[in-house]
Amino acid sequence: MDLDELDWRILDLLQQDGRMTFTELARRVNLSAPATTERVRRLEQLGVITGYAAVVDPQLLGLPIQAIVRVRVRSLDSPRFRERLLALPSVCDADHVTGDDCWLLRVRCKSMAELEQLVDNAQQYGETTTSLVFSSHVRNRPVSSPG
Repeated sequence: MDLDELDWRILDLLQQDGRMTFTELARRVNLSAPATTERVRRLEQLGVITGYAAVVDPQLLGLPIQAIVRVRVRSLDSPRFRERLLALPSVCDADHVTGDDCWLLRVRCKSMAELEQLVDNAQQYGETTTSLVFSSHVRNRPVSSPG
């Protein structure tokens, strides 16, 4: 996709603050508000901007336990795994990957008992390995221009 320097500046600013007004965004990229609005709408229509979200602190919401659960799903169980396990609210991210494991799940739980139950459920579909997250040093890093 051919994006110019101005598109990348807009993307950078919106990734830093998705609530920035078009007026403020226009001021920062030295364009008129209508021209800036048109560029943002074009980026949305092209699918480059896929949405806007609030970033929340899971610990403050009663979810202090974070873990990465790696699952090697048996091929016959794959549809049931997707339907039942990936739908659980404690599963925040689910990546279907290559290698020894089939799935990497990032989960957030209110207790170790809840995590244990989730892992027990995952083990119905194959082997699991679970790693507790002590801290996350890079999360949701903005996408930047390759040039």
